Amino acid sequence: MAKAIGNPGSVAIGAIGSVFGIVPSVLRRIGGRREAVPDLRPLTTSDLRLALRAGLDDFMTFRSDIIFACLLYPVIGLVLARFAFQADLIPLLFPLLAGFALLGPVAAIGLYEMSRRRARGEEAKWSDGFSVLSSPSLGAIVMLGAILFVLFAAWIGAAGMIYAATLGPEAPAGLGDLLARATGTGAGWTMIVVGFAVGFVFAAVVLAISVVSFPLLVDRDVGVMAAIATSVRLAAANPGPVALWGLIVAVSLAIAAIPALLGLVVVIPVLGHATWHLYRRAVPRDPTRTR
Repeated sequence: MAKAIGNPGSVAIGAIGSVFGIVPSVLRRIGGRREAVPDLRPLTTSDLRLALRAGLDDFMTFRSDIIFACLLYPVIGLVLARFAFQADLIPLLFPLLAGFALLGPVAAIGLYEMSRRRARGEEAKWSDGFSVLSSPSLGAIVMLGAILFVLFAAWIGAAGMIYAATLGPEAPAGLGDLLARATGTGAGWTMIVVGFAVGFVFAAVVLAISVVSFPLLVDRDVGVMAAIATSVRLAAANPGPVALWGLIVAVSLAIAAIPALLGLVVVIPVLGHATWHLYRRAVPRDPTRTR
């Protein structure tokens, strides 16, 4: 007999509401008072291409160290998948794996630092990525990461509510049963369409607030609010290139996930390094700074 799954939506949404109630006051207390908010350059599709090329070049330079370090990413994805099966949360398997991409900017923190050092002509290795732990922006980086984790939790909660409202509340007998019900019934197609629409909203929000905010915090101590505002300003001023960048990231991660998530070992570091170079093309270097 199929087991009924608990609806994680109400719990997640309630927790998220309480978190967001204290976020503004916390954000105002997190560093970033010493450096001015940076100016921005306009982005073009040529900038995306050059950033990807530079990211691939960084990957080829660091590849032995990076591949070792980035083996963690497919392992995390497989752990999430195994958790979903063991916890009778099969309906949340795809949302868990798709939502993992929302946390990509956090996972690439060390890669930004490696690219930053190489661009300055310094010797860099994967262990240098941990130097962000001594960064004056560490508090802001942690808070911005926490915001993405909250959005991830909100997405999982929303996905659970969508399933419960369409194919739920009972859990499917297995993955095959879920796929059959999702693609062979009207309710299943409603779940797919609504799920993709809601997921798109979450992805767009994460893209807007994080497209350059993490690299900016690795590079400058501007504070979490200024970093988010800079990222949103860039997205608002360059909607086409930023949307294309988001599409490139989403498609690349989807393709990389096909061979048992092993493609993430290559795709995540390339995209991480490329994100640094995209930031560098969007935010001009301050000649008065020494870092």
